[in-house]
Amino acid sequence: MNIIVNDESLSLDMPVTIRQLLIQLEQPSIGVALAINETIIPRDNWETHFINDGDTILLFQAIAGG
Repeated sequence: MNIIVNDESLSLDMPVTIRQLLIQLEQPSIGVALAINETIIPRDNWETHFINDGDTILLFQAIAGG
């Protein structure tokens, strides 16, 4: 399975959830926001939302403000 994370190609051996992907990438889950195919995925869904082949993922620092 091939995906793009922050403009970098990444190959995964098996389907993973967002949470599992963050662990593999050694990314903290606090202070991070995530979009898949230009859609923000709420943190509450990270345990159950699976990454699909061809997904484009953007990880970025969540910033409070208004």
